[in-house]
Amino acid sequence: MAVGGDGSPKAAGGALADRLNYLFANMHPPGAPYTNAYVADEISRGTEKYCGVSLTEQYLSMLRNGRRANPSPDVLRALAKFFGVPVGYLLGDLSPSQAERVEEEVRFLVAMRDQRVRAIALRSVGLPPEVQDSLTTIISQFRQQMNLPADPPDPAGPQNEPPRGG
Repeated sequence: MAVGGDGSPKAAGGALADRLNYLFANMHPPGAPYTNAYVADEISRGTEKYCGVSLTEQYLSMLRNGRRANPSPDVLRALAKFFGVPVGYLLGDLSPSQAERVEEEVRFLVAMRDQRVRAIALRSVGLPPEVQDSLTTIISQFRQQMNLPADPPDPAGPQNEPPRGG
């Protein structure tokens, strides 16, 4: 998967396959990523929700490996709806800053899968902003003391690249 230095697809210029693989690697419930078969079946069975789109595992595999790169707008809308992202993200129509915002939201959702991270975030709700800022400073100091980067790594880095078939 062609990714930027932070593990995300190359924002607005990334190929459809890169953006799809990024979503497959990240936008799933805790546990294993979705398979092509699962996503194709969910979209095909949810005819009302996905506007009657019928999708096969094989076609989705071809989209993910770049052998097909020009799906119909209905297919793109169904995939965007399934993964909860704007269709413009899959089209590559977003500005780099808009695409980065979508990927930032994806990274946030991935982080929230970790129960301990979620507990820390939820415990800070309702605290005054200056206390929240102090907590952020404390966490940054712990990261520095442990020789960790200032920001946690993107969980969708190359080591977590999904298999190409699925």
